[in-house]
Amino acid sequence: MASPRNNNDISQYFQNTVKLSTSPQTSFLPAASPSHFSGSPPQSYFPLASRRSSIKLPPPKVLKPFATEDIKILLLENVNQTAVDILTQQGYQVEFHKTSLSEDELIEKIREVHAIGIRSKTKLTAKVLAEARNLVVIGCFCIGVNQVDIEYAAKHGIAVFNSPFSNSRSVAELVIGEIIALARQFTDRSNEMHQGVWNKVSAGCWEIRGKTLGIVGYGHIGAQLSVLAESMGMSVIYYDVIPIMALGMAKQVATLDDLLTEADFITLHVPALPETENLIAAPQFAAMKRGSYLINASRGTVVDIPALINAMQSGKIAGAAIDVYPNEPAKNGPGFHTELNAWADQLVSLKNIILTPHIGGSTEEAQSAIGIEVGQALVRYINEGATIGAVNFPEVSLRSLTLEEENHVRVLYVHSNVPGVLRTVNEIFAEHNIDKQYSDSRGDIAYLMADISQVDAADIRDLYEKLERTPFKILTRLLY
Repeated sequence: MASPRNNNDISQYFQNTVKLSTSPQTSFLPAASPSHFSGSPPQSYFPLASRRSSIKLPPPKVLKPFATEDIKILLLENVNQTAVDILTQQGYQVEFHKTSLSEDELIEKIREVHAIGIRSKTKLTAKVLAEARNLVVIGCFCIGVNQVDIEYAAKHGIAVFNSPFSNSRSVAELVIGEIIALARQFTDRSNEMHQGVWNKVSAGCWEIRGKTLGIVGYGHIGAQLSVLAESMGMSVIYYDVIPIMALGMAKQVATLDDLLTEADFITLHVPALPETENLIAAPQFAAMKRGSYLINASRGTVVDIPALINAMQSGKIAGAAIDVYPNEPAKNGPGFHTELNAWADQLVSLKNIILTPHIGGSTEEAQSAIGIEVGQALVRYINEGATIGAVNFPEVSLRSLTLEEENHVRVLYVHSNVPGVLRTVNEIFAEHNIDKQYSDSRGDIAYLMADISQVDAADIRDLYEKLERTPFKILTRLLY
């Protein structure tokens, strides 16, 4: 039987027909070295693997690359160098830009790339994604994914990954700093000193020890913030839409109103959803303690800013820190004004308000960790098809093939979640030996991975052509 790993004809065939069927090496060292292989993700991403960490597993096999240098990656918005390094080490063509692109520029660039990495300013709308002929994966080098039409992406076989963990500490530390700064009116005193005014006062300035912090959204950031706040002597209460085990002495409250009426400081850590739009508006400000403080480092749509302005002008709210806004400038520079947000002039005129330009996760440590987390996710998906951590795909993964498993092909099949698919696919597989197979669904999208053994070049070509002809197919990729 001919080995598909040495067949130039099949390599050329898939190079011309398959959107992205590659498994390039982790480094430029020879593929024969078992210590250098594609798609061997850290065990920490796979709980089962970590439980078996004491078992010595055989070295993973390098799946055959088709044309590594033809894989095109577009990175925008000054994505961290750690991601650039990870992707270039794969042999991909990496195009790097420090800023976002205009919609016209983005459409022109996205037509040829297989993967794109963005942060929060780039908008990957259905209009933009419709022009992406080769795109199979999007990496959001941030927590939020509301800048991507993830439903459109899923329906067209484009997986989306983000970084839900890596900047949690940075955001939590920012909030702690803002709590102290608001309680002591640091920014007002600093501004006065810059203007030559000496104004030593204690009225309205407080220690945070003994005060109550109310956390809305007890996820990765909220939980870390809870621990930091308690270590500084604060009492912590939190509200979440689902029951979550408290850390330390924190207590979950039943309703948002319960939190608002009890907390001295309120900090928001929720996603941008229809349910969270204007979550804090006039009725919520009315429910808050007089002289309390509000911090929003989540999403710009969560707070009704005109209502906040009114609450601060009336004295109901003693101070606020805002890091996110409904409309944010596309690039650094003098762009925060009334043309972008009608209330901008009123907001900047307020006393004891900290305004920052969406810098919650903007630390060297966080950006480096995000670059590694998302960069590795992109490599795992391109090289192995693993969707662990995808936000719009079912999470599916198979163990790596080993060096002893010759003449294998890995089938990656994204399809509509309708009855009859598995029967049809397994009929195609029927003449072959399926070593392992796993399928899962998420809404209208399903994803199947299968490793098939004892195949040659003709078998691989036949499998691909038959899967492509199925009526349920969204995207087919084969790795071997």
